[in-house]
Amino acid sequence: MESLLNRVKQCDVCHNLPCGANPVFTAGALSKIVVVGQAPGRIVHETGIPWNDKSGDNLRSWMGIDKDIFYNTDFISLIPMGFCYPGTGKNGDLPPRKECAPLWHQQLLSNMPHVKLVILAGQYAQRFYLGKKAKSNLTSTVQNFKEYLPGFFPLPHPSPRNNIWQAKNPWFKIEVLPELKEEVNQILS
Repeated sequence: MESLLNRVKQCDVCHNLPCGANPVFTAGALSKIVVVGQAPGRIVHETGIPWNDKSGDNLRSWMGIDKDIFYNTDFISLIPMGFCYPGTGKNGDLPPRKECAPLWHQQLLSNMPHVKLVILAGQYAQRFYLGKKAKSNLTSTVQNFKEYLPGFFPLPHPSPRNNIWQAKNPWFKIEVLPELKEEVNQILS
């Protein structure tokens, strides 16, 4: 696993990115939960700490865990669809680069035999992992989260930009988040 982690950290397939290649992730052979997000934002790129922003605060709250558990790779691995900050477009950060997940995800996951749950945060992760099993849109996929258990748990991206989505979908906080916390608690206890 150490050799693989070093290869991922040194990856420069996307060396032409506006801020350069800087893969930001965590992974450990003992992890029980893997969080698959989109791509690091600017703050995460600069600090080198995955989910080190408001989105991460939201995600940890949704999962019902603190930073000590979240950043402990004996419990949780944090693997984005795109490992490096993709830069900014007209409407915020650009989508994750398409090279990363096919290049690294299977190699990383095959070295994590204890994983019981993969949390899919956002549509990019859901499309990649659920494929044709995903519903026609993120809302329907998240609403039908039980169909993907026990292996996967689809969520919207926890960005504060999605507060409008949450306001339009109050069932998310009432029905989905308690189930997520229960799943995470059972796996980690």
